[in-house]
Amino acid sequence: MQTNTIKWLILFVILLGNISAFSQTKDKKHLTDEELLTLVQKQTFRYFWDFAHPESGLAHERSNGRPEVATIGGSGFGVMAIIVGVERGFVTRDEGAERMLKIVNFLNKDAQSYHGIWPHWLNGKTGETIPFSRKDDGADLVESAFMFEGLLAAHQYFNQETNTERRIRGLISKLWREAEWNWFTQGGQEVLYWHWSPNNDWTMNHQIKGHNECHIAYILAAASPTFSVKESVYHRGWANSTVFRNGKEYYAIKLPLGTEYGGPLFFTHYSYLGLDPRGLKDRYADYEEQMKAHTLINRAYCIDNPKKYKGYGKKCWGLTASDGDKGYSAHSPRNDRGVITPTAAISSIPYTPEYSIEAMRYFYEELGENLWGEYGFKDAFNLTENWFAPSYLAIDQGPIIVMIENYRTQLIWKLFMSHPDVQTGLKKLGFTSPYLNK
Repeated sequence: MQTNTIKWLILFVILLGNISAFSQTKDKKHLTDEELLTLVQKQTFRYFWDFAHPESGLAHERSNGRPEVATIGGSGFGVMAIIVGVERGFVTRDEGAERMLKIVNFLNKDAQSYHGIWPHWLNGKTGETIPFSRKDDGADLVESAFMFEGLLAAHQYFNQETNTERRIRGLISKLWREAEWNWFTQGGQEVLYWHWSPNNDWTMNHQIKGHNECHIAYILAAASPTFSVKESVYHRGWANSTVFRNGKEYYAIKLPLGTEYGGPLFFTHYSYLGLDPRGLKDRYADYEEQMKAHTLINRAYCIDNPKKYKGYGKKCWGLTASDGDKGYSAHSPRNDRGVITPTAAISSIPYTPEYSIEAMRYFYEELGENLWGEYGFKDAFNLTENWFAPSYLAIDQGPIIVMIENYRTQLIWKLFMSHPDVQTGLKKLGFTSPYLNK
């Protein structure tokens, strides 16, 4: 009798467990779009809030990397993520302002810089430069542009007349005015250079030419109130490249700018977390059209799946730079290794909302057991190899939370585009935008 009772109790517990598991699965698959978007933003936000360097508030370069390494570009994305976190109520405004003040204080007092420009990596505790490569041990203009993209948005957001918010604005303005963008023309050439080092001078010799993720560097260089570059630097430097104009069709979609098939999708994210491509035009392109075309081509390629990788399709798409089962790589249609990266499709949500939400649901509902974790979606996966990344990267997590917000409320776009210096720079380079008519 006792044995039978125990057996029935065991069966009852198993049954309850199955009912609970079914209920959780059912609930998971019945989140509304708004609930899912908020959940993804909130969980991703934790990377930049809970996992930030305690001394500086800057973002770790990656979750599974050297603990001292902070990334300047990824921290710029983190600055924008903090603004979203405050606006969404994940933290209070006072908490967000205190964290922002910690960041800008550190950038002003402790972070090593060169002609006002920070390195790619620095020590999140001491502020000392950590070389990105043997000769890349000084200023990184592009990573610093991503940081200034965030800082200028923060300048506009923290606009209250409290001591903390006034200090935030004052320090951001100081850092912004100290950045010597024109130094990076290497003696007055009509092009920007990516790197400079006190140890290696201009040895890297990497000209910044488009079309790629670096568009924001030229906008800010033209916008600087103290060390701006001439208009010709944009037209004869950035736009003077064999991979700038395109005009070809891929899957019956015309691509105005860029390399074959558009390249990795982060080209449509990093510069445009703050820079609003809607209605943004210059003599070369309509940037809203460019972003949509690039995204749709990337998705169409994954649906076509010429290399027959497992899982690729309408719901599972997105090729961009990320970790992979064979190491980090800039995944794209021309460099397809079977690796899908959630940030690629999700961060494209302002351009392809229906398709991006469809992919997000697939990642969360169907792959979540292996793909979803403490900081949101893990970096990447390869179903052909049954591989899921154990890692999170700042430069991939940041665009997720920011671009979802730009889709929902256009918050970061409105903030960045409202800065007077940004508007001056855009006008100087011949852009038109709805923001310039206000």
